[in-house]
Amino acid sequence: MDAKVTEYFADVIALAQATFEGVKYVNDMTPLRAILRIEAKYGIYRVLMTELFSDEVRKYRYYVLEGDRVEAGFDNSPDPRAIRLKYGRIGEEYAGENVPHLHLDNKNRLVLTEEMIFTDFVDWLKTNISD
Repeated sequence: MDAKVTEYFADVIALAQATFEGVKYVNDMTPLRAILRIEAKYGIYRVLMTELFSDEVRKYRYYVLEGDRVEAGFDNSPDPRAIRLKYGRIGEEYAGENVPHLHLDNKNRLVLTEEMIFTDFVDWLKTNISD
């Protein structure tokens, strides 16, 4: 996998270790894809993060949980609700499109967002969630 991805993952791990407690991570790289998973604590919250680079596509999930409740969850998956919110409908031309969005209120509310990187998530977390 690309040296830029390796460097990005190293920066993400360093920021996670500087920001959170009890950081555990798994970095799994092959020539075709790279995955980084992090689990950590932020005060009373659990932080779960996944970054995936494959086929020149970047996918991410940044979740903040209180117990099993989703306090906030950013991702860029092809979520049907996000696709419908962005385009007004789900059509073949949009099926499978990764749409950046934020889940709130235990996934009962969804808001479209800009694409994020881990530093954006950490900044958002420090501003919006008390540790």
